[in-house]
Amino acid sequence: MAAADNAAVLIWGTHMKTTIEISDTLLEVARRVARRDGTTVRSHVEQGLRQVVAQRRTRGAFKLKRASFRGKGLQPEVAGVSWDRLRELAYEGRS
Repeated sequence: MAAADNAAVLIWGTHMKTTIEISDTLLEVARRVARRDGTTVRSHVEQGLRQVVAQRRTRGAFKLKRASFRGKGLQPEVAGVSWDRLRELAYEGRS
């Protein structure tokens, strides 16, 4: 990343400090918003990270939808065929 495209921002936490790279444009807007709100960019970054973490916690585990159909399994002519061959047959005629 080019230095002109990004600004390094130091964020001091209670127990840890870290550096994040933020585009110059986003950082300038974030500074204006923080000034307007009477707070800091750090505060907004922490708030955003908390929201992302909370969303991930409440989202729940991924569950694959049941996509089976009624049938009698593989047709006799493909019983015992390799997965590679099954894939070829499934996509046969497609470009």
